[in-house]
Order: sequence, then C-alpha cells, then structure tokens
Amino acid sequence: MEKKNAGGGQEICVIYSTVPPSRSADLSQRLLEKNLVACVTIVPVRSLYRWKGESCDEEEHLLIIKTRQGLADKVIRALKAMHPYEVPEIIVLPVTAGYLPYRAWVHGETREP
Repeated sequence: MEKKNAGGGQEICVIYSTVPPSRSADLSQRLLEKNLVACVTIVPVRSLYRWKGESCDEEEHLLIIKTRQGLADKVIRALKAMHPYEVPEIIVLPVTAGYLPYRAWVHGETREP
C-alpha cells in the first residue's frame, strides 16, 4: 500500500534526467507505455560540465518525470537500461506537498508492471 503524505493523497516524486535531444521523446514514450510514469516534461537545456577531465558544453533535454515514490527504483532501472550515457544523471526528488487532484492523477496513471 502506498504511504500517504502530508495533506492526504499518495506519495509522488519527480525524477530529473538529462538526455540527448534525439533520444528524449523515445525514452519518455517508453516509460509512459510501461505505466511507470504519469507525465514527462521535456525542456531544452544547455549543460556545462566536466567529464573525464574535459570541459563539456552540450545541448541536452531535461526530462522532468512524475511518478509514484514506490516506482522510483523501477524508473531508475528502466532509464539506465535505455540511456545512452555511461553515467546518466538520474535524480529523484520527493514531492512534499502539491495540489491533491494532481497528485491523485499521477497515482492513477501509474501502476506496478
């Protein structure tokens, strides 16, 4: 059973992951088809970072993924399996409050595979 969070409703989380623009729609659609996520927002971003001692400047897409807290590990595994990067950014942030009908919608659109 899903745990309730403050204010009622089911616990949800947001997962951030950056991907090459050419892969963002495919990765997002595959997560949706598996019912692991309720929604993926795709935002074009520019990432500046260091990788293996080199400075990098890349155009990427930031995936803002909304799902149940209880599915976070499965989403991480699915993302890692599909992701083209050697060490992908996959960060899970808890949602501590929010509009109850939206949180209920996220819960209703996701399910255990």
